[in-house]
Amino acid sequence: MQNTENLQNTASAAVLQRWDTSYEWKAVTVLGLGFGLVGLDRWIIAPLFPFIMKDLHLGYQDLGSIVGILGISWGISATVMGGISDRIGRRKVLIPAIFLFSILSIFSGLASGLITLLIIRSIMGIAEGSYCPTSFATTNDASEPKRRGLNIGMQGSTFGLFGLGFGPIIATQLMRVVPSWRWVFLVVAIPGLILGAFMFWIIREPSRDMADKRDTADKPAMSLAWFKIFQHRNIGLSMAALFCAMTGVFVLSAMVPNYLVDYLHLTAGQMGFVTSGLGFGGFVGSFVIPGLSDLLGRRLVAVLSFVSAALVLWAFIRTGASPGVLFGLLFVTSLFTLGVVSMLSGPIAAEAAPAGLVSSSIGIVVGSGEIFGGIAQGIAGFLAQHFGIQSTLLLAMAGIVSGVIVCLFLKETAPKKLARSVPVALAG
Repeated sequence: MQNTENLQNTASAAVLQRWDTSYEWKAVTVLGLGFGLVGLDRWIIAPLFPFIMKDLHLGYQDLGSIVGILGISWGISATVMGGISDRIGRRKVLIPAIFLFSILSIFSGLASGLITLLIIRSIMGIAEGSYCPTSFATTNDASEPKRRGLNIGMQGSTFGLFGLGFGPIIATQLMRVVPSWRWVFLVVAIPGLILGAFMFWIIREPSRDMADKRDTADKPAMSLAWFKIFQHRNIGLSMAALFCAMTGVFVLSAMVPNYLVDYLHLTAGQMGFVTSGLGFGGFVGSFVIPGLSDLLGRRLVAVLSFVSAALVLWAFIRTGASPGVLFGLLFVTSLFTLGVVSMLSGPIAAEAAPAGLVSSSIGIVVGSGEIFGGIAQGIAGFLAQHFGIQSTLLLAMAGIVSGVIVCLFLKETAPKKLARSVPVALAG
Protein backbone atom coordinates (compact mmCIF):
# COMPACT_ATOMS: atom_id res chain seq x y z
CA MET A 1 0.00 0.00 0.00
CA GLN A 2 2.80 2.37 0.94
CA ASN A 3 4.59 1.65 -2.33
CA THR A 4 1.41 2.39 -4.26
CA GLU A 5 0.97 5.74 -2.52
CA ASN A 6 4.61 6.61 -3.20
CA LEU A 7 4.17 5.81 -6.89
CA GLN A 8 1.03 7.96 -7.03
CA ASN A 9 2.80 10.86 -5.35
CA THR A 10 5.75 10.51 -7.70
CA ALA A 11 3.42 10.48 -10.71
CA SER A 12 1.58 13.58 -9.43
CA ALA A 13 4.87 15.40 -8.91
CA ALA A 14 5.97 14.47 -12.42
CA VAL A 15 2.73 15.85 -13.86
CA LEU A 16 3.26 19.13 -12.01
CA GLN A 17 6.84 19.34 -13.27
CA ARG A 18 5.70 18.73 -16.84
CA TRP A 19 2.99 21.41 -16.69
CA ASP A 20 3.85 24.12 -19.20
CA THR A 21 3.45 27.19 -17.00
CA SER A 22 5.07 29.43 -19.59
CA TYR A 23 2.43 28.50 -22.17
CA GLU A 24 -0.31 28.85 -19.56
CA TRP A 25 0.46 32.49 -18.81
CA LYS A 26 1.04 33.39 -22.46
CA ALA A 27 -2.30 31.82 -23.39
CA VAL A 28 -4.23 33.42 -20.53
CA THR A 29 -2.71 36.81 -21.33
CA VAL A 30 -3.58 36.84 -25.04
CA LEU A 31 -7.02 35.30 -24.46
CA GLY A 32 -7.80 37.82 -21.72
CA LEU A 33 -6.67 40.73 -23.88
CA GLY A 34 -8.77 39.29 -26.71
CA PHE A 35 -11.87 39.14 -24.53
CA GLY A 36 -11.21 42.73 -23.48
CA LEU A 37 -11.11 43.74 -27.15
CA VAL A 38 -14.40 41.89 -27.66
CA GLY A 39 -15.90 44.18 -25.03
CA LEU A 40 -14.25 47.26 -26.53
CA ASP A 41 -15.41 46.57 -30.09
CA ARG A 42 -18.88 45.72 -28.85
CA TRP A 43 -19.49 48.73 -26.59
CA ILE A 44 -17.46 51.50 -28.26
CA ILE A 45 -20.55 52.32 -30.32
CA ALA A 46 -22.55 53.53 -27.30
CA PRO A 47 -20.37 56.56 -26.36
CA LEU A 48 -19.95 57.30 -30.08
CA PHE A 49 -23.67 57.25 -30.80
CA PRO A 50 -24.32 60.92 -29.95
CA PHE A 51 -21.98 61.69 -32.87
CA ILE A 52 -23.22 58.88 -35.13
CA MET A 53 -26.89 59.79 -34.78
CA LYS A 54 -26.26 63.34 -36.01
CA ASP A 55 -24.19 62.19 -38.99
CA LEU A 56 -26.45 59.33 -40.11
CA HIS A 57 -29.74 60.90 -38.94
CA LEU A 58 -30.57 58.07 -36.53
CA GLY A 59 -32.75 58.04 -33.42
CA TYR A 60 -32.84 56.34 -30.04
CA GLN A 61 -34.87 53.44 -31.37
CA ASP A 62 -32.15 52.83 -33.96
CA LEU A 63 -29.58 52.71 -31.15
CA GLY A 64 -31.64 50.08 -29.35
CA SER A 65 -31.86 48.02 -32.52
CA ILE A 66 -28.13 48.28 -33.30
CA VAL A 67 -26.95 47.18 -29.85
CA GLY A 68 -29.80 44.69 -29.48
CA ILE A 69 -29.17 42.78 -32.69
CA LEU A 70 -25.55 42.22 -31.71
CA GLY A 71 -26.64 40.77 -28.37
CA ILE A 72 -29.14 38.43 -30.02
CA SER A 73 -26.66 37.12 -32.62
CA TRP A 74 -24.00 36.84 -29.89
CA GLY A 75 -26.34 34.71 -27.76
CA ILE A 76 -27.25 32.35 -30.61
CA SER A 77 -23.60 31.97 -31.61
CA ALA A 78 -22.38 31.38 -28.05
CA THR A 79 -24.98 28.66 -27.54
CA VAL A 80 -23.70 26.52 -30.41
CA MET A 81 -20.05 27.42 -31.03
CA GLY A 82 -18.65 26.06 -27.79
CA GLY A 83 -19.72 22.57 -28.78
CA ILE A 84 -18.43 23.04 -32.31
CA SER A 85 -14.99 24.04 -31.03
CA ASP A 86 -14.93 20.81 -29.00
CA ARG A 87 -15.29 18.86 -32.23
CA ILE A 88 -13.20 20.77 -34.78
CA GLY A 89 -10.61 22.36 -32.47
CA ARG A 90 -10.17 25.63 -30.59
CA ARG A 91 -7.86 27.38 -33.08
CA LYS A 92 -10.22 26.87 -36.03
CA VAL A 93 -12.87 28.90 -34.19
CA LEU A 94 -10.82 31.25 -32.03
CA ILE A 95 -8.37 32.80 -34.48
CA PRO A 96 -10.82 33.48 -37.34
CA ALA A 97 -13.22 34.98 -34.78
CA ILE A 98 -10.77 37.63 -33.50
CA PHE A 99 -9.76 38.64 -37.03
CA LEU A 100 -13.39 38.78 -38.15
CA PHE A 101 -14.75 40.96 -35.34
CA SER A 102 -11.76 43.31 -35.68
CA ILE A 103 -12.33 43.71 -39.41
CA LEU A 104 -16.04 44.25 -38.80
CA SER A 105 -15.16 47.07 -36.42
CA ILE A 106 -13.48 48.79 -39.38
CA PHE A 107 -16.58 48.18 -41.47
CA SER A 108 -18.70 49.77 -38.73
CA GLY A 109 -16.84 52.98 -39.44
CA LEU A 110 -17.73 52.69 -43.14
CA ALA A 111 -21.46 52.28 -42.54
CA SER A 112 -23.72 54.58 -44.53
CA GLY A 113 -26.93 54.09 -42.59
CA LEU A 114 -29.05 51.99 -40.26
CA ILE A 115 -29.35 48.88 -42.45
CA THR A 116 -25.62 48.53 -43.05
CA LEU A 117 -24.93 49.02 -39.33
CA LEU A 118 -27.48 46.34 -38.43
CA ILE A 119 -25.93 43.86 -40.87
CA ILE A 120 -22.37 44.59 -39.76
CA ARG A 121 -23.16 44.44 -36.03
CA SER A 122 -25.17 41.23 -36.34
CA ILE A 123 -22.24 39.47 -38.07
CA MET A 124 -19.92 40.92 -35.43
CA GLY A 125 -22.16 39.34 -32.78
CA ILE A 126 -21.69 35.93 -34.41
CA ALA A 127 -17.90 36.35 -34.36
CA GLU A 128 -17.77 37.62 -30.77
CA GLY A 129 -20.21 34.97 -29.61
CA SER A 130 -17.92 32.35 -31.13
CA TYR A 131 -14.90 33.79 -29.35
CA CYS A 132 -16.55 33.86 -25.92
CA PRO A 133 -17.11 30.15 -25.04
CA THR A 134 -14.16 28.96 -27.13
CA SER A 135 -11.73 31.30 -25.38
CA PHE A 136 -12.94 30.21 -21.95
CA ALA A 137 -12.55 26.58 -22.95
CA THR A 138 -9.04 27.32 -24.23
CA THR A 139 -8.15 29.02 -20.95
CA ASN A 140 -9.49 25.99 -19.13
CA ASP A 141 -7.35 23.69 -21.30
CA ALA A 142 -4.20 25.77 -20.76
CA SER A 143 -4.59 26.26 -17.00
CA GLU A 144 -3.22 24.04 -14.28
CA PRO A 145 -6.31 22.81 -12.37
CA LYS A 146 -5.52 24.75 -9.19
CA ARG A 147 -5.46 28.02 -11.20
CA ARG A 148 -8.43 27.48 -13.51
CA GLY A 149 -10.89 29.53 -11.48
CA LEU A 150 -8.46 32.43 -11.10
CA ASN A 151 -7.49 32.42 -14.77
CA ILE A 152 -11.07 32.29 -16.04
CA GLY A 153 -12.04 35.05 -13.61
CA MET A 154 -9.17 37.21 -14.82
CA GLN A 155 -10.16 36.66 -18.43
CA GLY A 156 -13.84 37.40 -17.84
CA SER A 157 -13.13 40.64 -16.00
CA THR A 158 -11.42 42.22 -19.01
CA PHE A 159 -14.69 42.42 -20.96
CA GLY A 160 -16.20 45.06 -18.71
CA LEU A 161 -12.86 46.74 -17.98
CA PHE A 162 -12.03 47.36 -21.64
CA GLY A 163 -15.51 47.70 -23.10
CA LEU A 164 -17.34 49.69 -20.43
CA GLY A 165 -14.40 51.11 -18.46
CA PHE A 166 -11.75 52.23 -20.92
CA GLY A 167 -14.11 52.29 -23.93
CA PRO A 168 -16.01 55.53 -23.18
CA ILE A 169 -12.77 57.33 -22.26
CA ILE A 170 -10.99 56.09 -25.40
CA ALA A 171 -13.96 57.06 -27.61
CA THR A 172 -14.41 60.57 -26.26
CA GLN A 173 -10.68 61.33 -26.17
CA LEU A 174 -10.11 60.04 -29.72
CA MET A 175 -12.97 62.23 -30.93
CA ARG A 176 -10.84 65.21 -29.94
CA VAL A 177 -8.01 64.26 -32.32
CA VAL A 178 -9.52 62.28 -35.24
CA PRO A 179 -11.62 63.77 -38.04
CA SER A 180 -14.81 61.83 -37.23
CA TRP A 181 -16.32 58.90 -35.35
CA ARG A 182 -15.51 56.64 -38.29
CA TRP A 183 -11.80 56.80 -37.50
CA VAL A 184 -12.39 55.61 -33.94
CA PHE A 185 -13.62 52.23 -35.21
CA LEU A 186 -10.47 51.91 -37.32
CA VAL A 187 -8.17 52.74 -34.40
CA VAL A 188 -9.78 50.28 -31.97
CA ALA A 189 -9.69 47.50 -34.60
CA ILE A 190 -5.91 47.60 -35.00
CA PRO A 191 -5.04 45.95 -31.63
CA GLY A 192 -7.34 43.02 -32.47
CA LEU A 193 -5.54 42.35 -35.74
CA ILE A 194 -2.17 42.47 -33.99
CA LEU A 195 -3.37 40.24 -31.17
CA GLY A 196 -4.79 37.77 -33.69
CA ALA A 197 -1.30 37.34 -35.13
CA PHE A 198 0.14 36.71 -31.65
CA MET A 199 -2.67 34.24 -30.97
CA PHE A 200 -1.87 32.37 -34.17
CA TRP A 201 1.68 31.75 -32.95
CA ILE A 202 0.91 31.18 -29.25
CA ILE A 203 -2.37 29.27 -28.94
CA ARG A 204 -2.22 25.54 -29.54
CA GLU A 205 -4.69 22.72 -29.35
CA PRO A 206 -4.77 20.71 -26.11
CA SER A 207 -2.62 17.58 -26.06
CA ARG A 208 -4.05 14.46 -27.63
CA ASP A 209 -4.34 12.82 -24.21
CA MET A 210 -6.38 15.72 -22.91
CA ALA A 211 -8.54 15.82 -26.05
CA ASP A 212 -9.18 12.08 -25.81
CA LYS A 213 -10.23 12.43 -22.18
CA ARG A 214 -12.51 15.33 -23.07
CA ASP A 215 -14.07 13.45 -25.97
CA THR A 216 -14.56 10.36 -23.81
CA ALA A 217 -16.21 12.46 -21.12
CA ASP A 218 -18.44 14.20 -23.64
CA LYS A 219 -19.73 11.10 -25.43
CA PRO A 220 -22.10 9.96 -22.70
CA ALA A 221 -23.15 13.57 -22.20
CA MET A 222 -24.19 13.90 -25.82
CA SER A 223 -26.54 10.96 -25.47
CA LEU A 224 -28.37 12.62 -22.58
CA ALA A 225 -31.62 14.37 -23.37
CA TRP A 226 -31.25 18.12 -23.26
CA PHE A 227 -34.18 18.34 -20.89
CA LYS A 228 -31.94 16.91 -18.17
CA ILE A 229 -30.12 20.22 -18.07
CA PHE A 230 -33.30 21.78 -16.72
CA GLN A 231 -33.94 19.18 -14.03
CA HIS A 232 -32.19 21.43 -11.51
CA ARG A 233 -34.39 24.46 -10.97
CA ASN A 234 -31.39 26.79 -10.75
CA ILE A 235 -30.79 26.49 -14.51
CA GLY A 236 -34.13 28.01 -15.42
CA LEU A 237 -33.88 30.51 -12.57
CA SER A 238 -30.36 31.47 -13.65
CA MET A 239 -31.62 32.17 -17.16
CA ALA A 240 -34.43 34.36 -15.77
CA ALA A 241 -32.17 36.15 -13.28
CA LEU A 242 -29.49 36.73 -15.93
CA PHE A 243 -32.11 38.30 -18.18
CA CYS A 244 -33.05 40.62 -15.30
CA ALA A 245 -29.43 41.57 -14.64
CA MET A 246 -28.66 42.13 -18.32
CA THR A 247 -31.78 44.24 -18.71
CA GLY A 248 -30.25 46.42 -16.04
CA VAL A 249 -26.61 46.69 -17.02
CA PHE A 250 -26.95 46.35 -20.81
CA VAL A 251 -29.70 48.96 -21.06
CA LEU A 252 -27.58 51.29 -18.95
CA SER A 253 -24.51 50.59 -21.10
CA ALA A 254 -26.39 51.44 -24.29
CA MET A 255 -28.47 54.40 -23.12
CA VAL A 256 -26.53 56.20 -20.39
CA PRO A 257 -24.14 58.02 -22.81
CA ASN A 258 -27.05 59.70 -24.60
CA TYR A 259 -28.86 60.25 -21.28
CA LEU A 260 -25.88 62.14 -19.92
CA VAL A 261 -25.39 64.26 -23.05
CA ASP A 262 -28.99 64.86 -24.12
CA TYR A 263 -30.86 64.89 -20.80
CA LEU A 264 -28.28 66.07 -18.24
CA HIS A 265 -26.34 68.13 -20.82
CA LEU A 266 -22.87 66.95 -19.81
CA THR A 267 -19.97 67.49 -22.16
CA ALA A 268 -18.57 64.59 -24.20
CA GLY A 269 -15.55 64.36 -21.89
CA GLN A 270 -17.73 64.29 -18.78
CA MET A 271 -19.94 61.66 -20.40
CA GLY A 272 -16.94 59.44 -21.09
CA PHE A 273 -15.75 59.75 -17.49
CA VAL A 274 -19.15 58.97 -15.94
CA THR A 275 -19.94 56.07 -18.29
CA SER A 276 -16.59 54.44 -17.52
CA GLY A 277 -17.94 53.77 -14.03
CA LEU A 278 -19.90 50.89 -15.54
CA GLY A 279 -16.73 49.12 -16.63
CA PHE A 280 -14.58 49.79 -13.61
CA GLY A 281 -17.37 48.80 -11.22
CA GLY A 282 -18.10 45.65 -13.21
CA PHE A 283 -14.41 44.75 -13.18
CA VAL A 284 -14.35 44.84 -9.37
CA GLY A 285 -17.69 43.07 -9.07
CA SER A 286 -16.56 40.17 -11.25
CA PHE A 287 -14.20 39.17 -8.42
CA VAL A 288 -15.93 40.46 -5.29
CA ILE A 289 -19.48 39.16 -5.74
CA PRO A 290 -18.63 35.53 -6.69
CA GLY A 291 -16.03 35.52 -3.91
CA LEU A 292 -18.58 36.67 -1.33
CA SER A 293 -21.00 34.01 -2.55
CA ASP A 294 -18.39 31.34 -1.75
CA LEU A 295 -18.50 32.47 1.87
CA LEU A 296 -22.09 33.62 2.38
CA GLY A 297 -23.99 31.50 -0.13
CA ARG A 298 -25.17 32.03 -3.71
CA ARG A 299 -28.81 32.87 -2.97
CA LEU A 300 -28.16 35.42 -0.23
CA VAL A 301 -25.48 37.27 -2.20
CA ALA A 302 -27.60 37.25 -5.38
CA VAL A 303 -30.60 38.75 -3.58
CA LEU A 304 -28.52 41.35 -1.73
CA SER A 305 -26.71 42.29 -4.95
CA PHE A 306 -29.95 42.97 -6.82
CA VAL A 307 -31.38 44.91 -3.86
CA SER A 308 -28.23 47.03 -3.55
CA ALA A 309 -28.09 47.68 -7.30
CA ALA A 310 -31.73 48.82 -7.31
CA LEU A 311 -31.19 51.25 -4.42
CA VAL A 312 -28.06 52.77 -5.94
CA LEU A 313 -29.62 53.02 -9.42
CA TRP A 314 -32.57 54.88 -7.89
CA ALA A 315 -30.08 57.36 -6.41
CA PHE A 316 -28.44 57.68 -9.85
CA ILE A 317 -31.80 58.49 -11.44
CA ARG A 318 -32.42 61.20 -8.83
CA THR A 319 -29.00 62.81 -9.27
CA GLY A 320 -28.46 65.83 -11.47
CA ALA A 321 -25.47 66.91 -13.55
CA SER A 322 -22.76 66.07 -11.01
CA PRO A 323 -20.14 63.95 -12.82
CA GLY A 324 -18.27 62.74 -9.72
CA VAL A 325 -21.41 61.57 -7.93
CA LEU A 326 -22.83 60.02 -11.10
CA PHE A 327 -19.59 58.10 -11.68
CA GLY A 328 -19.63 56.73 -8.13
CA LEU A 329 -23.27 55.65 -8.30
CA LEU A 330 -22.79 54.01 -11.70
CA PHE A 331 -19.65 52.28 -10.41
CA VAL A 332 -21.53 50.71 -7.50
CA THR A 333 -24.57 49.80 -9.62
CA SER A 334 -22.36 47.95 -12.08
CA LEU A 335 -20.31 46.33 -9.31
CA PHE A 336 -23.42 44.57 -8.01
CA THR A 337 -25.10 43.96 -11.38
CA LEU A 338 -22.15 42.65 -13.40
CA GLY A 339 -20.95 40.84 -10.28
CA VAL A 340 -24.19 38.88 -10.10
CA VAL A 341 -23.98 38.24 -13.87
CA SER A 342 -20.58 36.63 -13.27
CA MET A 343 -21.98 34.53 -10.44
CA LEU A 344 -25.10 33.39 -12.33
CA SER A 345 -23.25 32.45 -15.52
CA GLY A 346 -20.35 30.84 -13.65
CA PRO A 347 -20.65 28.97 -10.35
CA ILE A 348 -24.46 28.84 -10.09
CA ALA A 349 -24.90 27.43 -13.60
CA ALA A 350 -21.95 25.05 -13.22
CA GLU A 351 -23.11 23.71 -9.84
CA ALA A 352 -26.59 23.05 -11.18
CA ALA A 353 -25.41 21.25 -14.34
CA PRO A 354 -25.68 17.47 -14.78
CA ALA A 355 -22.39 15.58 -14.95
CA GLY A 356 -20.85 15.96 -18.40
CA LEU A 357 -23.06 18.91 -19.38
CA VAL A 358 -21.37 21.77 -17.57
CA SER A 359 -20.26 23.62 -20.73
CA SER A 360 -23.64 23.10 -22.39
CA SER A 361 -25.46 24.37 -19.31
CA ILE A 362 -23.33 27.49 -19.07
CA GLY A 363 -23.75 28.08 -22.81
CA ILE A 364 -27.52 27.87 -22.55
CA VAL A 365 -27.66 30.22 -19.57
CA VAL A 366 -25.29 32.80 -21.10
CA GLY A 367 -26.76 32.52 -24.60
CA SER A 368 -30.34 32.98 -23.44
CA GLY A 369 -29.31 35.93 -21.29
CA GLU A 370 -27.65 37.60 -24.27
CA ILE A 371 -30.62 36.98 -26.54
CA PHE A 372 -33.21 38.37 -24.15
CA GLY A 373 -30.83 41.12 -23.08
CA GLY A 374 -30.64 42.13 -26.74
CA ILE A 375 -34.42 42.22 -26.91
CA ALA A 376 -34.47 44.44 -23.81
CA GLN A 377 -32.11 46.87 -25.54
CA GLY A 378 -34.51 47.04 -28.48
CA ILE A 379 -37.36 47.82 -26.06
CA ALA A 380 -35.19 50.51 -24.46
CA GLY A 381 -34.72 52.14 -27.87
CA PHE A 382 -38.49 52.21 -28.39
CA LEU A 383 -39.06 53.78 -24.96
CA ALA A 384 -36.36 56.38 -25.54
CA GLN A 385 -37.79 57.32 -28.93
CA HIS A 386 -41.39 57.69 -27.71
CA PHE A 387 -41.12 58.57 -24.01
CA GLY A 388 -37.70 60.18 -23.65
CA ILE A 389 -34.22 58.85 -22.99
CA GLN A 390 -34.77 59.09 -19.21
CA SER A 391 -37.51 56.42 -19.38
CA THR A 392 -34.90 53.77 -20.23
CA LEU A 393 -33.47 54.02 -16.71
CA LEU A 394 -36.83 52.89 -15.36
CA LEU A 395 -36.67 49.83 -17.62
CA ALA A 396 -33.23 49.03 -16.19
CA MET A 397 -34.66 49.49 -12.69
CA ALA A 398 -37.58 47.15 -13.47
CA GLY A 399 -35.16 44.44 -14.60
CA ILE A 400 -33.02 44.73 -11.48
CA VAL A 401 -36.02 44.69 -9.11
CA SER A 402 -37.38 41.63 -10.90
CA GLY A 403 -34.04 39.93 -10.26
CA VAL A 404 -34.62 40.22 -6.51
CA ILE A 405 -37.83 38.20 -6.81
CA VAL A 406 -36.34 35.54 -9.08
CA CYS A 407 -33.31 34.94 -6.86
CA LEU A 408 -35.45 34.34 -3.80
CA PHE A 409 -36.28 30.94 -5.32
CA LEU A 410 -32.69 29.85 -6.02
CA LYS A 411 -31.56 26.63 -4.37
CA GLU A 412 -28.35 27.03 -2.40
CA THR A 413 -25.40 25.25 -4.04
CA ALA A 414 -22.26 26.91 -2.61
CA PRO A 415 -20.03 24.05 -1.36
CA LYS A 416 -18.90 25.84 1.82
CA LYS A 417 -22.45 26.84 2.68
CA LEU A 418 -23.71 23.29 2.15
CA ALA A 419 -20.83 21.84 4.17
CA ARG A 420 -21.73 24.05 7.14
CA SER A 421 -25.36 22.92 6.97
CA VAL A 422 -24.54 19.19 7.09
CA PRO A 423 -23.44 19.05 10.75
CA VAL A 424 -26.53 21.03 11.73
CA ALA A 425 -28.76 18.59 9.85
CA LEU A 426 -27.02 15.59 11.47
CA ALA A 427 -27.34 17.12 14.90
CA GLY A 428 -31.05 17.65 14.36
